[in-house]
Amino acid sequence: MKTLIRPPTRWPGLALRELWRYRSICMVLVRRSLMVRYRQTAVGAAWAMLQPLSLMLVFTVFFGALVKVQSEGIPYAVFVMIGLTIWQVVGKVLNEGSLSVVANGALVNKIYFPRAYIPIASALGSLVDLAFGFLALSALLVVFQIIPGWPIVLAPLLVAIALAAVTGVSFWLSAMNVTYRDVAQLLPFLTQMWMFSSPILYSSSIIPAQFQPLYWLNPMAITVDGLRWGIAGTPAPPIEEWLEGIIVAAVLLCSGYFFFRHREPGFSDTV
Repeated sequence: MKTLIRPPTRWPGLALRELWRYRSICMVLVRRSLMVRYRQTAVGAAWAMLQPLSLMLVFTVFFGALVKVQSEGIPYAVFVMIGLTIWQVVGKVLNEGSLSVVANGALVNKIYFPRAYIPIASALGSLVDLAFGFLALSALLVVFQIIPGWPIVLAPLLVAIALAAVTGVSFWLSAMNVTYRDVAQLLPFLTQMWMFSSPILYSSSIIPAQFQPLYWLNPMAITVDGLRWGIAGTPAPPIEEWLEGIIVAAVLLCSGYFFFRHREPGFSDTV
């Protein structure tokens, strides 16, 4: 039996079958990521609860009590905590995933495995943080006696939209960071810009109607608005917001993965 080895083409395929075959490596990378993240920490994964809770208290005092930002008829503490719970995960995936290939340069140069699993592992590992974040949010809902409605069943879809979008962005940035280390310098700015352009601290209803279709191109808009609808009973997002958010998230994920695959053959020579 002969094995024919061909050099990679300029635009390699998606290699989805290869991703499935090496899926066990992805789980190893996820466990490794979690161990590194919480190694030698006093409270471990509880930071995933303490961070959004601390920010919620600060934002509630300044934006809820002093500025009196509109919170769509629910307590501002719950309003902002819902946004922070998902944003803490998205921000962490954006920063860790975008730098992940360079950070794992020694691993990239030693063994072969689908390099796409490096940023993917950051996204999957963030689900643990998200679970702890939802625990903190649940405690807050008990304090304010808020019971989620039936739309809460859509929460997994909304989380998937956010993770698909940020994983796609991480594919783009991690591939570019191998060649252009300026990405690391731009990340704090990009993270802040994405946060303040998302309805984390304010309601998307304050956006003028003529600009809302443009605003909805941000997948975080439907994620946050949808979670507030399902958890706290705020007004349901319009169908146009759902469609735009899902389409943009899918485009980011697919284009980012394709670009990552295009740059992947040169990683070991540059990283």
